[in-house]
Amino acid sequence: MTIRVCVVENEALVRQGLVRLLELDPGVVVVGEARDGREALQLIEEQRPDVVLLDVRMPGMGGLDVLAALARRPDSPPCLLLTTFDDPEVLLHAVRAGARGYLLKDVSLDVLSSAIHCVAAGGSFVKPAMTDQILRGLEGVAAHPEIDDVHERLTEREQEVLGLLGGGYSNAEIAQALSVAERTVKNHVSSVLGKLHVRDRTRAVLKALRLGLL
Repeated sequence: MTIRVCVVENEALVRQGLVRLLELDPGVVVVGEARDGREALQLIEEQRPDVVLLDVRMPGMGGLDVLAALARRPDSPPCLLLTTFDDPEVLLHAVRAGARGYLLKDVSLDVLSSAIHCVAAGGSFVKPAMTDQILRGLEGVAAHPEIDDVHERLTEREQEVLGLLGGGYSNAEIAQALSVAERTVKNHVSSVLGKLHVRDRTRAVLKALRLGLL
């Protein structure tokens, strides 16, 4: 199945570069481009993409504003944040607002494709190698109940599921890897979220990385 993508980026050269990269992936088709947040919301409403590449900083309505607006809409598509630098506070706010991951704008085709396919399948693209600087910057971010040290001990199977979540695998892929039913995986994921005291998979991975569980 072809993944339908919208690219939201205010810098024309960067936007065109991302579109050209995506044209090299036969499993992806770009169904629209937007230059700012307002255009993005209209485009998403019209095209109903599977994934949105969303710039953090745009004039007027920025990426965080778009995430907040999408959170109020039913069946909003998953968003991957685009940034030119690692800003721990901004990226943490974005994750809390519902972003499913983030990419640097000079991303390679392999990473870009992997991220899009990952979130389209229901996963989160939050890799340890990409979050080192952000996690180091957590000490400078104000305390938040979703990233504190409170958690309950995970079972061995829950730890396995958490590890696969950290790799960006969807529930279906985790079920296949562990040779269990997808419903069983959903139950394990719910238990992991509850024990880590977080609301979604992305926050679970971020907190697990911070606590040294991954």
